[in-house]
Amino acid sequence: MDNRRTILWALFAGMTLVVWTKWQQDQRAALPPEQLASPEAELAPMVDGAEAELLVDDMELPGRIEDPEARAVPAPVAPPQDKLVRVTTDLLTVDISTRGGTLVNAFLTKYPVSKDAPDVPVQLLNNNPGQEYVLASGLVDSNRQGPTHITLLQSSQDSYQLSEDQDVLRVPFRWNSGDGVVVEKAFYFYPARYDIGVEYTIKNSSADIWRSLSYLQIRKDHKPIERSMFNVDSYSFDGPVIYDGEKYEKLDVDDLAEEPVSLSVTGGWIASIQHHFLSAAVPPTEESFNYDSKVSNGKLTLRGTGPTISVAPGETKTVNAEFFVGPKLQEQLDETAPGLALTVDYGILAILAQPLFWLLQQVHDAVGNWGWSIIIVTFMIKLAFYKLTEASGRSMAKMRKLQPRLKALQERYKDDRQALSQHMMDLYKREKVNPAAGCLPMLVQIPFFIAFYWVLLESVEMRQAPFALWITDLSSRDPYFVLPLLMGVAMFVQQKLNPAPPDPVQAKVMMFLPVMFTVFFAFFPSGLVLYWLTNSVLSVLQQWNINRKMGADG
Repeated sequence: MDNRRTILWALFAGMTLVVWTKWQQDQRAALPPEQLASPEAELAPMVDGAEAELLVDDMELPGRIEDPEARAVPAPVAPPQDKLVRVTTDLLTVDISTRGGTLVNAFLTKYPVSKDAPDVPVQLLNNNPGQEYVLASGLVDSNRQGPTHITLLQSSQDSYQLSEDQDVLRVPFRWNSGDGVVVEKAFYFYPARYDIGVEYTIKNSSADIWRSLSYLQIRKDHKPIERSMFNVDSYSFDGPVIYDGEKYEKLDVDDLAEEPVSLSVTGGWIASIQHHFLSAAVPPTEESFNYDSKVSNGKLTLRGTGPTISVAPGETKTVNAEFFVGPKLQEQLDETAPGLALTVDYGILAILAQPLFWLLQQVHDAVGNWGWSIIIVTFMIKLAFYKLTEASGRSMAKMRKLQPRLKALQERYKDDRQALSQHMMDLYKREKVNPAAGCLPMLVQIPFFIAFYWVLLESVEMRQAPFALWITDLSSRDPYFVLPLLMGVAMFVQQKLNPAPPDPVQAKVMMFLPVMFTVFFAFFPSGLVLYWLTNSVLSVLQQWNINRKMGADG
């Protein structure tokens, strides 16, 4: 009996932890302000031996090195005004600044901010003061020059649009060193895709070797997300992540302020993720890049810097990289870079969540509705556990039949708990009943519940997906709380079909669970409530059928 009580309490604690785990995260403290240096003030030279390798030691302007042959650096002058070049595709509206060819605004035109504002798209990149979130890239040479992210580039057009008959849209920018080196930086946009190609074509018409290196940079004003049970976006991780070619890691900005990133990897990438969306900077997979970070005045910068590029006189060389700006569509993420699909953060149970999502997607391809897909997949999961739950149901039915005899023992030995426990154990042995057997299937299903929870919460395919009637968004709560109430009723009926615990206190706790879960689930995504409602209804039907067959209805 004590074993059964322990297991039930463990189940109660486990399910409560699942419900509350994402609601109890404290807001991170704001970062302390620091003196923000200007790019010009950070142009201190750096020497790297006789080879004069091109290094990066500054987050504002990389590639500063003192070459013995380098000419004197002129005094800084007021930079000319930059302009924005607008690029429109079937999925994106992007503003690229001529200052460095930096992606400063990005609107996801197929993803409205809310159902109530269908004409207001999600803005992922932003160049407004206090909301900065931009993707920068550049080349820097041994004289601290080149098409860096603060260099003014030339553009022949103010706008570009991907037409329906185009396979690719090329958006070029041009930089001229003035002494024979010309670099064309081009962005490539594709129909029905969120990855953006970046290509540098370096033509050296000078008499000397031109050495440079490439870098990719994510720069963002860091504001800790406000955790709230009413804000579904706050359930997910919001911040920087890095992939070192083998391991995916979420980075804490407070920790980065104390211990910045510093590593060299091949096949890695950096990204900033949030609920359903991300931006990523992806270097060539075959090249080793150095990754570093800086937190200054509440602003986070993540950067990857490539190896030295040498272009001989008369030679033309091409350098490539990629950005990704968009929703966490796993197929596109897989095609863009190895490991990028890990940004769809299913947590430690990804090994279960990934196949569940695959199954859900296959069903959706057949039925065309995510709500019905959830119901069908729930039925399939229930079917997979049918034998296990049937054995559990039979044990529960036997326990239900023993209820009158157990109550009689409780009345007879109500003042002698030791004798009561002994006689109850004897009764279980005679009737070949294991009181803990009914809990095992529930414990086994908890990991699948948590995994499916993250599938429904994290998968952008569920965002604003309609089901039927008043359920127009499976990723947000039921506006009328109908599904949570139905789920609570189903859980109550399910408990009535199972034997009540002999311990009165324990029985009251178990009877309170449907009420507690109804309140908790009232603010959960309706897709998750639909899953749990379907699971509860199927459990009720299965237990009712078992009780009927075993004559345990009374």
